[in-house]
Amino acid sequence: MTPESAAYVARSLRETDRDRYLSTLVLPPERREAINALYAFNSEVAAVSDRASEPAAGEIRLRWWADALEGRGHGDVRANPIADALLSAIDEYRLPAAALVRLIEARRFDLYHDAMPDLATFEGYAGETVSVLYQLAAMIVNGGRPVEPGDAAGHLGVAHALIGHLRAFGYNASRGRIFLPWEIFATCGIERQQVLAGQPSEGLSIAVTRLGDIARSHLDLADAAVASMPTPLRAPFAMLAVLRLQLRRLNYESPFQSPSDISDWRKIVALWARIHFR
Repeated sequence: MTPESAAYVARSLRETDRDRYLSTLVLPPERREAINALYAFNSEVAAVSDRASEPAAGEIRLRWWADALEGRGHGDVRANPIADALLSAIDEYRLPAAALVRLIEARRFDLYHDAMPDLATFEGYAGETVSVLYQLAAMIVNGGRPVEPGDAAGHLGVAHALIGHLRAFGYNASRGRIFLPWEIFATCGIERQQVLAGQPSEGLSIAVTRLGDIARSHLDLADAAVASMPTPLRAPFAMLAVLRLQLRRLNYESPFQSPSDISDWRKIVALWARIHFR
């Protein structure tokens, strides 16, 4: 990738996905640019649903990225600095582009207002959109050699997605979107309109508490899986420490209220401690 693309990608990631940007600061410096490219690409694709005026426009943008990855890009794809950096990282580290195409396909769900039906579907979505990032980041840290991370990427991806959507629950509901598995709400007697109208209730508090417990269980399983990995390959999973801090700040009694975030310096300390003392 060009130095200009690398600099642009770092700035973009810092502005659009600060947590992942901070997590790259504890990675080996020689691998950081490639992982920045991977994460910036993810941020760009995740933002399509917010930027698109209608689903059709979002579909076109997602198709552009899929074509770029599959070698069917139109025009000078590498004029886009994120695409340039990502394609360079794919070439250098022999990353499976098909996994990123599946990520794009999974993100089509974000364009519509369908509720996430059940936990199994959510776990599949999290695997395609979040777990894959941990797996490919580990592959980059390993110099492009395939990594068998056990259950670390899978469990951490589900926990990451659950915690992120619990933190953004009120924001998404205000936009008519329910990303968390609806079956959990339905078993607690919650009506869809109640969520979209931002109406708190005891049943809703029970539902989000259950989801928080599921996230905690996945974090614990990821923790155990990471501990069994070779020490040099654990760095891409350091986000686990930040996610634990964010999980503790969730307010299950007021799920529509965005929880206060943690300061950058506390996140960096947690990430650094995770790398050096676990």
